[in-house]
Amino acid sequence: MPSSSTTEAQGAAPLPVNAAPLAVSIGDPAGIAPEVIAQAWAEREAHALAPFFAVGGAGVLVRAAASRGIELPVVQISSPAEAREAFASALPVLGEEDCTQTFGEPDAQGARLALHSLTRATRLALSGEAGAVVTGPIAKARLAEVGFTQPGQTEFLADACELAHDDAVMMLAGPSLRTVPLTVHEPLAVVPGLVTGALIEHKAHVIARALARDFGLPEARIAITGLNPHSGEDGRMGSEDRDVIAPAIARLAAQGLAVTGPHPADALFAAHERTKFDVALCMYHDQALIPIKTLDFDQGVNVTLGLPIVRTSPDHGTAFAIAGKGLASAGAMIAALRMAGECAQRRAMSVPA
Repeated sequence: MPSSSTTEAQGAAPLPVNAAPLAVSIGDPAGIAPEVIAQAWAEREAHALAPFFAVGGAGVLVRAAASRGIELPVVQISSPAEAREAFASALPVLGEEDCTQTFGEPDAQGARLALHSLTRATRLALSGEAGAVVTGPIAKARLAEVGFTQPGQTEFLADACELAHDDAVMMLAGPSLRTVPLTVHEPLAVVPGLVTGALIEHKAHVIARALARDFGLPEARIAITGLNPHSGEDGRMGSEDRDVIAPAIARLAAQGLAVTGPHPADALFAAHERTKFDVALCMYHDQALIPIKTLDFDQGVNVTLGLPIVRTSPDHGTAFAIAGKGLASAGAMIAALRMAGECAQRRAMSVPA
């Protein structure tokens, strides 16, 4: 298990007092994001959640809450600064943008609201008016129809922060594990050609800096997986582990990072092995996401490392098939809000008053 809690789901942490309220983007109105946002507000005290506000979609949120049997009070606010006082008695909503929704049936008006909410929430985090942005799941195909040009929200945030996409590093975190995919949404056939020493070193440094700044781990232990079965068995099952990954690990160690590997991925995530590292840098998407979704599906958080702002998101999609049926767990949204609050507090405490 990581040496510092990933979501601190066990027990309630004090509310951040220095950080600005968190901005929550509404996600696709036809999916589960609005209902789990509403559920998170309803359970705010039980989980000691930092004050947060939704960006747009007051009607969407009320209807989604009603589908779960929750009578959700909302209050319109004119600035993020008003959210802290309002949060105790109602869910603050910034902006009058809204739409109707049919659960499970995404449409253009919902996509426009989702894009507006994401854009404004990000700007508020960049300006410092929001302590972090917590993003609800989106339907990328629908967003593309209304002008969204990035592969996903991580790339959108990188562009908004004027960073190269490789500088925005996706980490999946749960109570028992943290993982980072070196390559993300790439076909498996092209992955070996994308695994380079330079990319491994770059992402390892982003991880180390972010875990020190936002997670209180100044000497984070990074386990780096191999690419091939058994980490290639010295070239008998592929040469990338021997010729590319191992030399990169040696260079990182010489630079002072606490790195180990290349580890065979089939054994790295056993319970007794997870105590030996704080984060695993994996070579491709499924190598990183299968273990986290197996161990921590309902509390998994997608956090973007390397940004000048804090960004988290529940590690699940829109789940259109169960939207509005009261079946969706709010655990991952609650975990994302908790993590955003904790990271925002650490950053606020590091800035002189």
